Amino acid sequence: MEWSSYLRFFLALLVVLGLIGGFAWIARRSGVGGVQTSKPGRSGRLEVVEALSIDARRRLVIVRRDDREHLILLGQDSERVIETGITPPANGAEGGSDGNSGGGTMGGNRA
Repeated sequence: MEWSSYLRFFLALLVVLGLIGGFAWIARRSGVGGVQTSKPGRSGRLEVVEALSIDARRRLVIVRRDDREHLILLGQDSERVIETGITPPANGAEGGSDGNSGGGTMGGNRA
């Protein structure tokens, strides 16, 4: 083989690897493969209400069990309950004017 064939092969390999990396970055930024919220019409007792990616390693998740919500911080190696016993807002409205939507605890709880 000539050098031009090696060069062409190497450039094609770089293009393919670049495309794979680009698609992986787009998928990560758009939330593909993250925590999935529950499907509409499902009547289980437990559901993921909302998930927010803080950074590449951590995610905040609101989990609803029966009539209470719990705010959980998920990491690669640990989980931490941030607030528990949150009363969900009525009819999809946001929380009250004081910013506290329930009788939860802050910080000290661990999963």
